[in-house]
Amino acid sequence: MFVPLSWPKWLGIPENYSDHGGNVDHLIDIVHWFMFALFIGWTLFFLFCLWKFRASKNPKASYHGVTNHVSSHLEIGVVIIEAVLLLGFAFPLWWERTDSFEEVHKTDPVRVRVIAYQFGFKYHYPGEDGKFGRIDRNLVSSVGDPCIDPDDVNGYDDFVVGTLRIPVERNAILQITSTDVIHNYSIIPMRIQQDAIPGKDIPMWFKPIKKLETGVVCGQLCGDSHGNMRGIMEVIDQGEFKDWAKEQSTAALEKHQDSAATASVAQR
Repeated sequence: MFVPLSWPKWLGIPENYSDHGGNVDHLIDIVHWFMFALFIGWTLFFLFCLWKFRASKNPKASYHGVTNHVSSHLEIGVVIIEAVLLLGFAFPLWWERTDSFEEVHKTDPVRVRVIAYQFGFKYHYPGEDGKFGRIDRNLVSSVGDPCIDPDDVNGYDDFVVGTLRIPVERNAILQITSTDVIHNYSIIPMRIQQDAIPGKDIPMWFKPIKKLETGVVCGQLCGDSHGNMRGIMEVIDQGEFKDWAKEQSTAALEKHQDSAATASVAQR
């Protein structure tokens, strides 16, 4: 049975693990087949020119150049095909992704703030109450600081960890930000990435379809150790995620209560 060449696999791109990733791989297939056709076509044209205009057949140079418009027509055809790829595939895919954000909100997604910094990532979860504490960027004290307002009750059970954990078969919305320079959060098996801009939380969303442990990388040159800026993402069972998140949230709340009690005793 003939199996058509899949460019993502042939190019060594990791297997897709997201619900939307098939569309991305399909677009990669189309673009690379088009590039392959261009390569064959222009190679044949180049070889034809070597034969047609060889020195033995054309001992005297011609200074008149091309007298027909075949090459212009070919170039126009290439432009039209590229426009079809952009308008017929890339734009609709982009439109579908951005237009689905409101629908994702209705599915009880997991929400995580991803804080990029030189040279790593931290992950801020909202805790058992499902609400992030108020973010005050003026409170930043170090790289990777989530800037949670310590006086906001919604942030008492928030927790910050060094590994991204999300449940399988459930939508996830990651709010990408940075505390220093521009970074990029890239998850190749999920076929998604987003720039991390200082002072902004920019959402990116996807739905993992299989369990996975993989690395995430910074896709934007951000300093001398950019190549070592890596993180870890784990896609786990929903029950396992729920137990882990509850444990982390409870520990964060108890830590806050202990700190508040200690501060109260110290003020007496």
